[in-house]
Amino acid sequence: MTTHADRAARLLRWYPRAWRARYGEEFAELLAADLADRPRSARRTADVAASGLRARLADAGLSAHPLDHLTAARAGLATAARCGAAFLLAGLAMWSQVAIGMQWARPRHQGVTWALDLMSVALLGLALIALPAIAGLAKAAIDAIRRGRGRELRGPAAVVLAGAAVLFFGARHFQNGWPGTGGHLLLAQAHIPAWLTAFCWAATMWMTSYLAHPAALAAFPPGQLAWMACSAIASFALAGGAGQFLRRLDQPPAGLRYAIWLGRAASACMALFITGAARWLISPDGGVMPAFHVGSIDLAAMALLVTSLMLSGRALRGTTRARLALARTGAR
Repeated sequence: MTTHADRAARLLRWYPRAWRARYGEEFAELLAADLADRPRSARRTADVAASGLRARLADAGLSAHPLDHLTAARAGLATAARCGAAFLLAGLAMWSQVAIGMQWARPRHQGVTWALDLMSVALLGLALIALPAIAGLAKAAIDAIRRGRGRELRGPAAVVLAGAAVLFFGARHFQNGWPGTGGHLLLAQAHIPAWLTAFCWAATMWMTSYLAHPAALAAFPPGQLAWMACSAIASFALAGGAGQFLRRLDQPPAGLRYAIWLGRAASACMALFITGAARWLISPDGGVMPAFHVGSIDLAAMALLVTSLMLSGRALRGTTRARLALARTGAR
């Protein structure tokens, strides 16, 4: 028989774990008492659900009223990192598609060429930003280990390393099947090495329109299907592990300020990439030339790019507010 306490516990699942750990016991008692007085109340359920969703947004650094400013700063950086990972995966899939088309056909309009140039510059910028970001995180992690707080970083770090290793070695193996092999027109884009395009294609092979066509997908070799599943899992593990790592990493105010600056620079590169991607989507070649055909998967990827940029920007603004609040608190 379901008790009022059981029903209250189920309602509490609307709230994030951190909130439940701090306020869950007291709130569960209030809910159980209210359930005893009013066994059925749609308004109560709706209020709890809405409040829980707001708490989850705050826990992700996407709204105000966090548990505390330090948690909000960490949550904002974690959400920005996850959004950046999602953007990078969708962006690499879109970029490699245009590059493959460029390998086999010369566009009749300059729009596709300009699009590939803009997307390439944006990806290069993101790669250059990633280097100091990783170095800064490594330094903060080393400092945390020296202070005896490295144990809680082991799990997320292991997930990140495992995901990165699977993606790297798997993509290196499957890039030999790149559909651009044998083409030649990519030579006109001298700044794009063919091996890099093949690697990006292999790493994002699971992001394909074939997922909507199971019969065609079933014709793929078993090894390729297995890699598509493994690469998807590794991608999610890499993004999720990075987010958890940032949520647990204790950074000084200077480190937060540096991370915010890098995040804003990355947002500028993301906006530049979206500009290039939009230029391809609206190009006449995208509708008539098979090599540059724009499909539903590309429109979905574009939606993901825009959503990731918007959420990342919101998370960074939340991190900035939390950092300033921490600075004021420290000043006092």
